[in-house]
Amino acid sequence: MDLTRLTDLVDLTVLAPDPVLLLCAVLLDGVLGDPVYRWHPVRLMGHTLTGAERLLRRTGLDGYAGGCMLFLILSVCWAGVGVALALLLHGLHPALNWIYQVFVIYSMVALRDLCRHGLAIERAENLEGARLAVSMLVGRDTSTMDAAACRRAGMESLSENAVDGFIAPLFWYVLLGLPGIVLFKVISTMDSMVGYRTPRYVYFGWCGARLDDLFNLIPARLTYLLMACVAFFLPGYSGRKALSVGWRQHALVPGPNSGWSEAAAAGAVQRRLVGPVWQDGKLITEIWIGDEGDPEGGQAGDLRRMCVLVVVTCLIAAVLAVLMVFVLAV
Repeated sequence: MDLTRLTDLVDLTVLAPDPVLLLCAVLLDGVLGDPVYRWHPVRLMGHTLTGAERLLRRTGLDGYAGGCMLFLILSVCWAGVGVALALLLHGLHPALNWIYQVFVIYSMVALRDLCRHGLAIERAENLEGARLAVSMLVGRDTSTMDAAACRRAGMESLSENAVDGFIAPLFWYVLLGLPGIVLFKVISTMDSMVGYRTPRYVYFGWCGARLDDLFNLIPARLTYLLMACVAFFLPGYSGRKALSVGWRQHALVPGPNSGWSEAAAAGAVQRRLVGPVWQDGKLITEIWIGDEGDPEGGQAGDLRRMCVLVVVTCLIAAVLAVLMVFVLAV
């Protein structure tokens, strides 16, 4: 192999953010959504995590150290191998790398599916159907939910998942390119699968949960600001309340990040969210977020209004991300 060929194989600039790649990936998600198939990268990532967890626990690494090792294993398997594959494909032909990276970025964002799952609650033919749709989005008990509570849970899920399902992946792609978006998805998968404060995961899941908090820290706050800006221009929404409620009430929601988008969205759509939440047969909260003078959320049409807010916010975030990558690349 000649020197020029070797240089092409290790040219790290091919991993840098690219506005055309990002735009194509976002358009694919908008047109096709996130397809459900056996070999989906995120699903395979989950299988890798399960296998690595089983191996680590067998060796006695089931505490903090095991959780940190899990992160290292997944990072090498997915970010490391993913980068190596991109470099290899680029060496074979730049078009192969281009197709590969579009596919990876497309697989890491999920705006259309987020809305599809949320609106499934609104489209349910009966209460049992709505409860089933809600159970796909949240971990709380659904057996005691009425129709309004189901819609509120969907509204909360839409606003929260706008961050880690779309805006945060874009943020890390703009910042670190292909390795950044894959690494973020590794961390997000760890948080969703092992980041629980249960006896089994309170120590083992600590690393994934804390990294997820860190990687969503800036995107959550950017979403709060962007959502408020969008609400100023959408008829029937309130940018003023989005700013005010998001700032005052974000800490009412557990965790350092999810409250920013949830509280801002409650203010923007001018509805109060959360309310009584049951889990494992116990009432865990009765807190309401939103402007005190607004009605309770969960009325007919509220979910669609939340979906409009989330979609417009995410699309503007995508446009800003593409423009930022373009400017930085010039």
